[in-house]
Amino acid sequence: MKKTLFLILVFLSSLARATEYHVSVKGSDANDGSAAKPFKTIMEAVRHAVPGDVITVHAGTYREWVNPLRGGESDDRRITYQAADGEKVVIKGSEIMKGWERVKGGVWKVVIDNGFFGDYNPFKDSIHGDWFNPLGWLHHTGEVYLKGKSLYEQPTLEKVMNPEVTKRSKDPDGSLFTWYCESDDNTTTIWANFHKHNPNRELVEIAVRPTCFYPEKPGIDYLTIRGFHFTQAATQWAPPTAEQIGIVSTHWNKGWIIENNVISESKCTGLTLGKDHATGQNVWSAEKDISGAIHYIEVTFRALRHNWNKEHIGSHIVRNNEIYHCEQAGICGSMGAAFSLIENNHIHDNWVKRQFDGAEIGGVKFHAAIDAVIRKNRIHNCGRGLWLDWMAQGTRVSANLFYDNDSEDVFLEVNHGPFLIDNNIMLSPEAIKNWSQGGAFVHNLIAGAITLNQAGRYTPYHFPHTTEIKGLAFIYTGDDKVFNNIFIGNGQGALAKGKFKYGTEVYDKARFPVFIKGNVYCLGALSGKNQQNDGNAEFNPGLKLEDKGKEVYLHFTFDPDFYGKNPPLISSEILGESKMSKAPYDNADGTPLTIDNDYFGYFRTVENNLPGPFIDLKKGEVTLKVW
Repeated sequence: MKKTLFLILVFLSSLARATEYHVSVKGSDANDGSAAKPFKTIMEAVRHAVPGDVITVHAGTYREWVNPLRGGESDDRRITYQAADGEKVVIKGSEIMKGWERVKGGVWKVVIDNGFFGDYNPFKDSIHGDWFNPLGWLHHTGEVYLKGKSLYEQPTLEKVMNPEVTKRSKDPDGSLFTWYCESDDNTTTIWANFHKHNPNRELVEIAVRPTCFYPEKPGIDYLTIRGFHFTQAATQWAPPTAEQIGIVSTHWNKGWIIENNVISESKCTGLTLGKDHATGQNVWSAEKDISGAIHYIEVTFRALRHNWNKEHIGSHIVRNNEIYHCEQAGICGSMGAAFSLIENNHIHDNWVKRQFDGAEIGGVKFHAAIDAVIRKNRIHNCGRGLWLDWMAQGTRVSANLFYDNDSEDVFLEVNHGPFLIDNNIMLSPEAIKNWSQGGAFVHNLIAGAITLNQAGRYTPYHFPHTTEIKGLAFIYTGDDKVFNNIFIGNGQGALAKGKFKYGTEVYDKARFPVFIKGNVYCLGALSGKNQQNDGNAEFNPGLKLEDKGKEVYLHFTFDPDFYGKNPPLISSEILGESKMSKAPYDNADGTPLTIDNDYFGYFRTVENNLPGPFIDLKKGEVTLKVW
């Protein structure tokens, strides 16, 4: 009894000691961090904060790398980093650069002593790593910004003096603003074409830090990061076989909440969830005679030996953030996204410049998103929307809005399932690239093509709701459940040529059985041979997306006679289990699931259920606010 009372008193005492530290650009690091005497830098607050404490940062621009030294102890004993209510707090990986000298016309140069950069000079550091494609020339992690927007690096000074439009770019006019650099042991010289702008009068910045928020050591758990603008970092390529560092990065830890932030202008990645250095660092680049797949299998086993499990890694919450202008990925993560919730984020206009390529590019790119829930996000203009690569088991992708991604909305690569794709709106030209097996596609609106491919790799599958590997298997394709979707074609039906097929006819070539029922096919989308479905039709719903920036509307015509009878509610009992892993389609906590909500969260019943992501539609012209 005395011991219990002592522990209670210790706990209450620790709560009483919780402190809120304040940071202000007008403060001093010699202060005590109180509201009346705030610190000047966030890092000074970091040195003081212990579990339960809050760091409140006030309006202004902070040019520093926030390197957390301690984590929280639990969900209830976090260390919280937050922007003060109603105040704009910007954390930048860049520094202002003055002292430009005109060379000719709009071209200027600046010569910088290398001591300016400290121990990291991004204009000497080249982008490199596994699965990176430089497209034939050297790229640096450094960057030049004019009024907050990054310029285009060039391989030669000539291309700065006489710029040409980058044909692949989604911003051709912007691609005429260019820069080039050279470095020796003492100085770094940057030439930039600012056209009509005088860089000594405008805001010109250069990226100098590899990140804005990242703990150098792993094991910094239970942090909350809320309300900041993170921007302009010299981030490195982040493949699944290397330490992954973005503008904001969790490292190899558990239980972060990252919410209500704006993350932009990353040379490579915006937000990363996992992997660490110790489990492998660009191992394929170091040993190319062994396949990258074998290397990643070895990395996965090393990760298991480095505490990759639910007790230590993942379980992050990433919600209500806006992420844009990142040239690799808005969010990526190898194994560290397991058991996480990715919700209500606006991820857009990533991979705009397209000066390099590689196998890690997308709005969201996850490896091993075991039991992750990805829902209610708006993902568009990202090249590829969502890429789930390797070990997406127990993953649920629900009620997301995808459009204007010119690769595909969802790429499912070498997964054995079970994974669930439900209530999504997919409107890009290619909706789904399926190189996996064991998935369920339920109540989606799919207005793009679908491709199916048998990937020639053996990849892991797991015991349910754990990271523990049960076995490795080849991808044969099939073993999918396709229920209650709306498929919209391009009007060509059987005349559609090439790899693009609309509807479920792609499953005619699947090796494992596929279960298809209750779907609606419009505007020439086709079902396949011997499939149980509601037939084909040339009905044109007149689908149109209206993007108004902050709001998005969907317009279409609803005809209840065409939709047919109400389909059954889909549940764990109907979905069963995936063939290879023998794992059931259920919730992340192991309880049975029923898909009894629509895109908006409205409750489905047997009486009001409809194919597609919406219920309670009225006959005729329909307008829905979908964001």
